[in-house]
Amino acid sequence: MKKILVEGHRGYCAKYPENTMISFEAAMDLGVDAIEFDVWLTADKVPVLLHDGNCKRTCGVDVHVRDLTLEEVKKLSAHYEEKFGDEFKGKGIQIPTLEELLISRAIKRPDLMLGVEIKEYTEENVDITVALLKKYGVFDKCFFYAFNSRIIKYLKTKYDARTMGYPDFQMGEYEEDTYSYYCELGLGLGFVKSEIFPIYEAKKLPMHMYCADTEEDVKMCIEKGADLITANDPTALMKVLGRI
Repeated sequence: MKKILVEGHRGYCAKYPENTMISFEAAMDLGVDAIEFDVWLTADKVPVLLHDGNCKRTCGVDVHVRDLTLEEVKKLSAHYEEKFGDEFKGKGIQIPTLEELLISRAIKRPDLMLGVEIKEYTEENVDITVALLKKYGVFDKCFFYAFNSRIIKYLKTKYDARTMGYPDFQMGEYEEDTYSYYCELGLGLGFVKSEIFPIYEAKKLPMHMYCADTEEDVKMCIEKGADLITANDPTALMKVLGRI
C-alpha cells in the first residue's frame, strides 16, 4: 500500500473546539502527518485561524474577525458552546494566531505538514500568510487550499506553492485554465461516493479526500486511490493504516 498522509481537520475537531490550540496540539499528540486550518486577517492584519470568519458559531459573538483587532479577538472565548456545551467554557480557549501555531509546531512536531486554507480571498491575506510561513521555514511543508480559482492561481504563479483546489463547480471565479494551477485535488466524501467521481479521478491529480471518520469510509477512500485523507477524528483512519 502506498503511504497515505493523515490530516486532522481543523486539528482534532471531533473532540476539541475547532481551529484552537487545544485541538491542534491534540492532533499533533495523536501523531497525524498534517493538520488543516483556515486563515483570515484581523483589522490590524494579523493572520488568525477561524473557519467562518464570523465569530458567532464558535465564540457566540456575531462579529466578523476582520472587523476586530487582535487584542479584541483575544478577548473572545472559542469554546464552541453550540457543540460542546460547557465542557471547555472558562478554560481560556482563544482564536489562535497563525504564529502561535507555528511556534507550537516547532516545539512539539517540527515534522508536521500544514494544510493552509486561505479563507479570505485577498492577495494581501496570501502575502502575509506566506511571509510568516517562510519566516518559520515551513513554506515547503504546506499544502495551500482555497475554494477560489483566483487565489489558487496567485499562490501558484507568485509563490509556486503546493496548491490543492476543488471540483470546478465548487470554485469561485472559475476559469477554463483553473485546473492547470492545481498540484492536487480535494474531494469531499459525497463526491467520492458519487457517480461523478470518475470524472475527477481521470484528471490524474493526487487526491485529498475529506472527511473520513469511520473505518468504512477510510477503506473506501483507500480503495479509490486517496493520497491524503482528512478526518475530524483521525483515530479510525490511523487504525486502518496500522498506526495505532
